[in-house]
Amino acid sequence: MDSLTQLVLGAACGVAVMGRRTAVWKAALWGGICGTLPDLDAFIDFGDPVRDMTYHRAESHGLFYLTLLAPLMAWLASKVHGEAALFRRWCAALWLALFTHPLLDTLTIYGTQLLQPFSEYPFGVGSIFIIDPLYTLPLLFGLIAALSMKQFAGLRWNAVALGLSCVYLAWSVAAQAHVARIVRAQVGADAVFFVTPTPLNTIAWRIVVMRDNVYSEGFYSFFDKHRNIRFDEFPNEPALMKELEGNWAAQRMAWFTHGFYALREVNGQAILADLRMGQEPDYVFQFAIAQRDGGALKAITPQQAGSRSDAAKLLPWLWARIKGHDIAPPR
Repeated sequence: MDSLTQLVLGAACGVAVMGRRTAVWKAALWGGICGTLPDLDAFIDFGDPVRDMTYHRAESHGLFYLTLLAPLMAWLASKVHGEAALFRRWCAALWLALFTHPLLDTLTIYGTQLLQPFSEYPFGVGSIFIIDPLYTLPLLFGLIAALSMKQFAGLRWNAVALGLSCVYLAWSVAAQAHVARIVRAQVGADAVFFVTPTPLNTIAWRIVVMRDNVYSEGFYSFFDKHRNIRFDEFPNEPALMKELEGNWAAQRMAWFTHGFYALREVNGQAILADLRMGQEPDYVFQFAIAQRDGGALKAITPQQAGSRSDAAKLLPWLWARIKGHDIAPPR
């Protein structure tokens, strides 16, 4: 999730656990710090765009490492504020702030390596978009109430906000499962596909179905008048992967995307796109990974080749699509 959401979630967890045992601002401050800490790996240069992408949300998001970090952060907070008697409570509060960060990230589709150092597997449920105001705003209002109102009332509103946020996450998972059932009924039980929300909401969903030499993209809104999803097909060149067997970036991306990637050759360059983030033709993570040289594709230092969607075109379409208007997306 975005940095603001993680900060607010961490602060809200800190306030909820510490309660009236310390000043609300202290609990919010340290909870917010711990809610932000795991994402500091985004500032590390791992060497190239593919490494930067696939090593993000790795060790810094491992539940084992974060559990080890919690007592250290609790010791620091209790030391700074002279609250040694509250060390255990600080430990519980800051562990929760650290722990919920990767758990929330796992509900996005990106890929979070929760089990580091025991496994690199990138978990990604894909039930919530990386920025979702309906999740973040209640947490923010609850935190503001906790900081500005009388302590008992403020703490109550903070707890209510945390409860609502959990309900919203549960809704997102249930909604995703419902859309997946609709898709499977249309494309068949053996089809390989994923379902993930369109930006900023959990009403309109994007579906990508993988086939041999094409992939299909479609959209479904809970306000659609029917369940027949219109899919657009786009060419794919999976045979290129045979030429890229020794290409680390190609193999790494194939693993990280769980196979939801597209390959094509453009002007002698092999371009690999992560189909999970973005929509046709604009993908956030799209890389040039090889160059045709003497008939063979030779590895190059991966270069970003993606493009950002035009918000001026995308947002009006998205709003119409959320309302159930089955109109073609901007291309």
